[in-house]
Amino acid sequence: MTSESEARGFGRFEGSVHILPIRIYYEDTDLSGVVYHANYLRYMERGRSEFFRCAGIVRLAMLDGPEATAWTLRKATLEFFKPARADDLIEVHTRATALSGARMSADQKIFHNGELLTRGSVDACIITLSGKPRRIPDEIRRKLLPLLSTTPG
Repeated sequence: MTSESEARGFGRFEGSVHILPIRIYYEDTDLSGVVYHANYLRYMERGRSEFFRCAGIVRLAMLDGPEATAWTLRKATLEFFKPARADDLIEVHTRATALSGARMSADQKIFHNGELLTRGSVDACIITLSGKPRRIPDEIRRKLLPLLSTTPG
């Protein structure tokens, strides 16, 4: 069972954009001291998870009930501009941009001191554990719709 403090999301919303601060640790970097490229996907995953939590969606995997389901990525794109380095405090900005029957699209940007480092977009969907797509439940849809951002960010 999830306690109230565990359910509360980290970060904050500014309008429809969720902002998650993350400190870069030595373990995140390569030998040159810059963040290893695959870690940006991890930061964006954390950003989406906290976006959901702050929106009141605590359980991203529904493993009980008649059919177990979980969120997964259908598509992800990344564009790199500048590297983050050890000890930087970055911010992951997450905006939900589209919501269909089975899919949510999001744009994500990573900043350091207001400077854009990385930009990405994802299509996330809910699937069964055997890989079959499922509609986004109405309860989750009701929580996401007010946060949908149709303006370019």
